[in-house]
Amino acid sequence: MLDDADDIHPLFYGAPKTTEFKKLRKRIIQNTREAIEQYGMIEAGPERPKWLVCLSGGKDSYTLLAVLYELQWRGLLPVDLLACNLDQGQPNFPATVLPKFLEDMGVPHRIEYEDTYSIVVDKVPAGRTFCALCSRLRRGNLYRIAREEGCSAVVLGHHRDDILETFMMNMFHGSRLATMPPKLVNEEGDLFVYRPLAHVAEADCEKFSTSMGYPIIPCDLCGSQDGLQRQQIKGMLDQWEKNAPGRRNKMFRALMNTRPSHLLDPEIFDFKGLTRATSGDQKSADN
Repeated sequence: MLDDADDIHPLFYGAPKTTEFKKLRKRIIQNTREAIEQYGMIEAGPERPKWLVCLSGGKDSYTLLAVLYELQWRGLLPVDLLACNLDQGQPNFPATVLPKFLEDMGVPHRIEYEDTYSIVVDKVPAGRTFCALCSRLRRGNLYRIAREEGCSAVVLGHHRDDILETFMMNMFHGSRLATMPPKLVNEEGDLFVYRPLAHVAEADCEKFSTSMGYPIIPCDLCGSQDGLQRQQIKGMLDQWEKNAPGRRNKMFRALMNTRPSHLLDPEIFDFKGLTRATSGDQKSADN
């Protein structure tokens, strides 16, 4: 690691010098680089890619921004980065925090105001969760901004635990085996969506952003609701992890080790086309 102030990006100024933090930082960088390479997030072509890095002000997005700049600083991420915060008009949102932080860090950025909060509160019936409509409106605005800025990809801060929780929610509530993919193309087909923290544990994002003292901004929209399905799933996974440490990692590895022939979906495996060896085939094989 480069730890002299003159040799690192400002996002890492004041980083703890402890061995524990250095191991944490190294692990996050390795996990992120692994995901970027494994899922082919760096486009090949004559033009240098440009990514719109979505910054909410939460621990995950700060970690994402820092690790991407670390990789770019080392020459391991040949892309241009533009940080973007979408101010969705939540009451009491500290609108000056992120612009000041990004200016102080020398990070190119765009701050966009779009009052989706009022739309969500107005359209979602009492007792229903805000998340689906909120995320859909946010995503549409981020796609628009990415096009306006000439970006080829929208980059999100979802981590390993988000992916696991989404998988469990889809299974329990949607009757399907699906989750957030680390890489996809939007419905219009003109933008990639990347999740470089796909292999990074939420606990590592928490430790990293806390250790760096980044100015965390809580979400007052979805975070203000109790009894969310995601919260229930998270609590269940927390209990499993407590009872059997390492359970989350094993579950995540299972998502990377699927066997269509050992599931029940005839759309992805031709069960009807399975044949058994005849006695003649067996005699030929024996000979």
